Amino acid sequence: MDSHIEKVLWTQDQISRRVTELAAQITHDFNSVSPPPVVVGVATGAFLFLADLVRNIHLPISVDFIRAESYGSGTLSSGAPVLSLDSKLDVKDKHVILVEDIVDTGTTLSSLIANLVSKGASSVSVCTFLDKPARRKIQVELVGEGKFYRGFECPDYFVVGYGMDFAELYRNLPYIGVLKPECYK
Repeated sequence: MDSHIEKVLWTQDQISRRVTELAAQITHDFNSVSPPPVVVGVATGAFLFLADLVRNIHLPISVDFIRAESYGSGTLSSGAPVLSLDSKLDVKDKHVILVEDIVDTGTTLSSLIANLVSKGASSVSVCTFLDKPARRKIQVELVGEGKFYRGFECPDYFVVGYGMDFAELYRNLPYIGVLKPECYK
C-alpha cells in the first residue's frame, strides 16, 4: 500500500500533535458553553479524526454522525452532495461542532451547515482536519458564535489516509499521503 503513495504530507506523529492542539483549543473555547456542544462527525472520512479529537476534548460532549456523499469513486466532487445518513441527536438550541476530514469546494460543508440550521442549532462551528482553500467554490458561512478550526492547509493534491479514501481504499493509512496518479486514473 505504501508503494501507492507518491509522498507523505503529514506523518502519524505530526497528525497526533495537531489533533491534540485542536482539541485543547476547542476545550478552551467551549469550556463555559451551556448546554455542552454536540460534536457531529461527517462519515466516513472523518471517523479517525473524530475519534482522536473527541478523546482529547476535556468537556462533556455528545457525539453523533452524519453522512454526505459527493465523490463516489472519483477524485473530484460531484458538486451535488447527497445526505445519506442524518444525525439522530437533537441539536435544537445547541452549539454544534461539525467535524470534517477535508473541506474542498465548500459545497458539502455548506449543505451540512444548512441541514443543522434547519434543525435549530444555535450555532455551528467547523473543525476540519484538512482545508483546501485553493479549491473553494463556496465560502463557508458559520452560524451564530461558530468558529473555524483547521488542522492543516492542504495543497491541491489528491490525498488519502487517516480516514480519507479513494474508492473506499487507503482509509487505514496512519498518515496523509498523495496518491500516485496511476492508482486512480
